[in-house]
Amino acid sequence: MKAKPKFETLAIKSTENQFSNVEPVSTPIYLSSTYKRNSDGSYNNDLVYSRSDNPNRKIVEHSIAQLENGKHAFAFSSGMAAVSAIFQSLKTGDHIILPDDIYYAIKNLMEQVFKPWKLTYDLVDMTDLKAIENAIKPSTSLIWIESPSNPQLKISDIAAISKIAKNKNILCVVDNTWATPVFQNPLELGATIVLHSSTKYFGGHSDVIGGCVVVNDDTLAEKIKAIQVLSGAVPSPFDCWLIARGIQTLHLRVTKQAENALKLAQYLENHPKIEKVNYPGLESHSQHLIAKRQLKNGFGAMLSILIKGNEKETFEISTKLKYFTTATSLGGVESLVEHRKSVEGKESPTPSNLLRISVGIEHIDDLIVDWENALVKSTQ
Repeated sequence: MKAKPKFETLAIKSTENQFSNVEPVSTPIYLSSTYKRNSDGSYNNDLVYSRSDNPNRKIVEHSIAQLENGKHAFAFSSGMAAVSAIFQSLKTGDHIILPDDIYYAIKNLMEQVFKPWKLTYDLVDMTDLKAIENAIKPSTSLIWIESPSNPQLKISDIAAISKIAKNKNILCVVDNTWATPVFQNPLELGATIVLHSSTKYFGGHSDVIGGCVVVNDDTLAEKIKAIQVLSGAVPSPFDCWLIARGIQTLHLRVTKQAENALKLAQYLENHPKIEKVNYPGLESHSQHLIAKRQLKNGFGAMLSILIKGNEKETFEISTKLKYFTTATSLGGVESLVEHRKSVEGKESPTPSNLLRISVGIEHIDDLIVDWENALVKSTQ
């Protein structure tokens, strides 16, 4: 006799998914932490448990791998989790070459977390190929590139450094967050690994945290995948859904942002209150020719400026802006400005009169007038 299930049982079974054959245009969010096993013991799409994999994560990983012309991509819960996974793939005693102006959190990560693992590093000016070669030791296993760098926008010759690394059987990592695959594909230039903070331009709306590692090598991919699954620093399905949605408008957003950034940089370069503008699209940039060869279709939407003034005056200028929000991070549709030295700390090599600018998609005339007004007020 088939008895009607009791209320408690009915409440569970009546809400199970009844729409497995529906094909929505917009990707749904798969919030389930676990997946039903078939009667023969198999799993559909190899989905067992969401720490190991999830449909939304599969989608965003597939997308980023394609955009970077890579074979494998692995999504993480933050850019720093992605960075950590790369370092975790190394072995005790390995030596790393880092840029002398590297994102400050990575240097802190090395000092506070990986130093006890006996990973060592040297800071090198990545625009100096000879200095990189001289820094290589028998234990060097990885060269790290930021191009453009954060926050001084140095441009490294990725192809040349990748060649040096390959000749010595050393991994070459490129943080491509600022350039995005719209403007730069490091794997095509010889890099071994591409890193992204997907928080930034992939997400594009300052509402999600994420990171991603892209590789072509199958053995390296297995290492990163194991670290991703076993360490568990994975993005939620909703995080992946937001990033995937952001990717759909990536080209439109960053193209407009880069267009705005170039015009703003050109305006600021000629302002008497500005000591220097760091933007690779300017002919005055010391690595402009490398940037022109390496970056395609634009020079990115980030710039930094040096104010003719002290730290206090520099910070005050950032607070006088109306359309640039004073906040950390970058890559969203809104324009941001930040005094980096006060964020990074006293030991930071960033000049105290530097402001980092993330240019958004607002009308460029409004952005320029905003700076004009802020700089005028700073002299009053």
